[in-house]
Amino acid sequence: MNPHAAQGHRIGEAAALSGVSAANIRYYEKERLLSPQGRGDNSYRFYSDADVHQLRFIRLCRAMDMSLDEVRTLLGLDLRDKADCATASEALNEHLGHVRARLAELRALEKDLLALRDRCDGQGEKCSLIEALHQRADAQAPARGAAHRAHRHV
Repeated sequence: MNPHAAQGHRIGEAAALSGVSAANIRYYEKERLLSPQGRGDNSYRFYSDADVHQLRFIRLCRAMDMSLDEVRTLLGLDLRDKADCATASEALNEHLGHVRARLAELRALEKDLLALRDRCDGQGEKCSLIEALHQRADAQAPARGAAHRAHRHV
């Protein structure tokens, strides 16, 4: 039995119960997705069963590739309020649009990778595939003084 049951769960216990790492719990607190109320005499945070449920909810949403803002929106809704149902539906439809756009990008990437792979049969003096990758890397070099913007890798 948890010796701190009256106070709640320590971060390690909350992590084990929710499936969210202690580091991510701290991050979600910093991002204001979670705000445990309790602190012990030793200043350790304590997490209630409701906090653990909220962590599971956050983990589920993140597993569905929702952004922190999308999760924040859903966390702010009341499941007993009919008006919030429309807001939740709108948020999910918007997220579905993002997912569909990513799927299209991934299909295009798959087609590109297959075409790239087909350039080399392994029989030549040098690998056409590796050569093509080097050529692309040079073609994507940013112009001097241009701000570099990282691309999301999915």
